[in-house]
Amino acid sequence: MAEIDPWGAVRKAWLDVPAGRFINRGHPIGDFLEADRWQLLEERKGYLRIEAHLPMHVRNLRGQLFGGFTPTYVDFLSLYTVRAGMDRRGAWGFFLATTNMRVDYFEPVVAPSFVIESELLHERGRNSFVEVKFFDARQRLAVFAVTTMRKLSDGPSATGNPRA
Repeated sequence: MAEIDPWGAVRKAWLDVPAGRFINRGHPIGDFLEADRWQLLEERKGYLRIEAHLPMHVRNLRGQLFGGFTPTYVDFLSLYTVRAGMDRRGAWGFFLATTNMRVDYFEPVVAPSFVIESELLHERGRNSFVEVKFFDARQRLAVFAVTTMRKLSDGPSATGNPRA
């Protein structure tokens, strides 16, 4: 009997993405953030610049990005930034686990959209260090974050699920 790959849809979300789009539907976190609607402004090795919109379900009562959801954006983009510029069709050969994150808030992030820049600043061995910046509509720095991640084997996890 063939083994079912529960992460197949997640992998497919990164494939055949139309020009100017970041990801397709099918990734649980990407779907929650409605990342399939984001505009990919620039991607190169270790760097991303996107224009994201602000879904209703991540807003606080003032219509701003709820602070607790900000790290979700940071984590999602940091993890991909390490892979940015790689061929999406090929196997990446590693899984990333976030080991540390710091988020500083300077201005509220408000609808309808905002720009996020994410850059891989340093790699050493299995560790990667990424800087993420959110800019408001007036191009002011709204959020500054740094994330440390560790590369792990792309093999099965302790629970037997493949890692995507």
